[in-house]
Amino acid sequence: MMFPVRCFTCGKPIGHLWGEYKERVGKGEKPKEVLDSLRVKKYCCRAVFVGNVDLIDDIAQYKKF
Repeated sequence: MMFPVRCFTCGKPIGHLWGEYKERVGKGEKPKEVLDSLRVKKYCCRAVFVGNVDLIDDIAQYKKF
């Protein structure tokens, strides 16, 4: 699904960090180090990053009836 704009638990805006996180993890950096450098400290916000599965490209292949 799409990445949320805000953390589900605390409401902190995190949507603007998703692009950089995805890019850096894709290049091989460890998620912990990327989240530390992006200053994402709360465990609820970190869980949103680590637990997100990007399915938008898979869903976009199907027609809407």
